[in-house]
Amino acid sequence: MYKLYYAPGACSLAIHALLIESGQPFEAISKSDVADFAALTPLGAVPLLEVNGEIIREGAAQALYLIEEHDIDLLPKAGEVGRAKALEWLLFANATMHPAYSKMFFAMRAIEDEAAKAKALEAGAAAIAKLWALVDKQLATTPYVTGDKLSIADIMLTVYANWGGYFSVEIPLGANVKRLLKEVSAHPSFARALAAEGVDYKAAA
Repeated sequence: MYKLYYAPGACSLAIHALLIESGQPFEAISKSDVADFAALTPLGAVPLLEVNGEIIREGAAQALYLIEEHDIDLLPKAGEVGRAKALEWLLFANATMHPAYSKMFFAMRAIEDEAAKAKALEAGAAAIAKLWALVDKQLATTPYVTGDKLSIADIMLTVYANWGGYFSVEIPLGANVKRLLKEVSAHPSFARALAAEGVDYKAAA
């Protein structure tokens, strides 16, 4: 049985939804309930996926493992041209969009001067808005970022979009993005993961 270590609403939410999608038995453990989480990972970050005693620490690696191991239909098959584009969007979500939000969380926690903090948050929001504009442009031509079918990239982006509610500055989302967020947040596995973690999804409003 899998063990997923998570924090409510964090990037681990995508893996939580994916585990539900897989139909495999798993245990979801809140990071806050682990006395010495640093003993599991020196990075102190979620998601953390335990597979037969082995720890996988990176969300994209966890997603690819679960999709391939259980033949989950959330990426094109190997050898298909569309797979490379799907992986491009997966990596955009994981390595571009996620770090952009991380910079804002860091500014909110680490900058004490309120004027400097506000300036950093405004700059961060502007940078993220440009990324969402790219997503919105893609969604003007396809139902999902990777084409005609839901993918793990859509799920990851839907998780990140909800983080905008943590900040005092607005991160604008286009109409196409909000359409995607509304659909994905209502997708059965995603909705079950939200309920299990007690997360209120507001980004699609």
